[in-house]
Amino acid sequence: MNESTLIGNYLTKLVKNNPSALGLNDDVFFDKKNKNVISIDTYVEKIHFPNFKKPDLLIKKIIRSSISDLVCKGVIPKFYFISGSGNKQSFSSKNLKKIINSLKSEQRKFSIKLSGGDTVFSKINSFTVVSLGFSNKVVKRNNAKINDDIYLTGNLGDSYLGLRYLQKQNFNKNIYKKYFINKFYLPVINLNFSKYLTKIANTSIDISDGLLVDLNKMINAQKISSEIYYDKIPISSKLKIFLSKNSLKKNEFIFNGDDYQILFTANKSNRDKIIKISRITNTKISRIGKILSKKKFKYRLLNANKVMNFTKIPGYEHLFT
Repeated sequence: MNESTLIGNYLTKLVKNNPSALGLNDDVFFDKKNKNVISIDTYVEKIHFPNFKKPDLLIKKIIRSSISDLVCKGVIPKFYFISGSGNKQSFSSKNLKKIINSLKSEQRKFSIKLSGGDTVFSKINSFTVVSLGFSNKVVKRNNAKINDDIYLTGNLGDSYLGLRYLQKQNFNKNIYKKYFINKFYLPVINLNFSKYLTKIANTSIDISDGLLVDLNKMINAQKISSEIYYDKIPISSKLKIFLSKNSLKKNEFIFNGDDYQILFTANKSNRDKIIKISRITNTKISRIGKILSKKKFKYRLLNANKVMNFTKIPGYEHLFT
């Protein structure tokens, strides 16, 4: 049983009289009357991060990954709550000073305020973060329109390569190793672009589990299909060099998640507006596909007009079996 099955078959029964829960099929809770937008995320060692060797960088990744759920909905985060479980090694005085300094830095960078939390002793290190913002509107999932363009901010793949390095993966050419590790720990969160998202996007999600996995989540309740152009999926110049030097393929890195870029759809009439917003906010935005009219397939990935086939959708999936 995977995460979507667990939620759909069990938990959704509990929110039938709670429209603010959005059917548990979105990233946030949205109380339109009181303008409250809330998300919650949990991060567990060996699942979401390989180890606790760099607590100062790790806590930044956790904060950024958490507020990303609001940002991809067009909401600016204001407050956060954090709970942590750990032991005397992970919560040593030295590590706690690093964590506090990093939290101070993230609070300044994103104008957010710590507002509560909890601590628990555990042999396993984990963190849970609740993010809170306020808005009259959010960009929901499952609201794509037929013939919408599909857009993506930033680049994909850098973070996954950073994770591979942290997992002690050896490559023939260790090019830009520090850069890729930093991309794993320090995802770029597009706050400035987020302010415009509700004005242009019909539906949106952040890339946490992988481009194709999250694309499917974004439109999973709609009877439509999507088409993605492989050559339009953006990667950094450093990843291009790395792939060339190591004789590796782009598709081995771009579908694995942990990018926290914004995937969204928009009407074709917004193309010029999106280009302008890209310039104003200094945000790289790529048009990578379109929404199709018939539910013939979940998605179609085209490379030079040829369909790329996979035995399963590449990306991360929580399994409970």
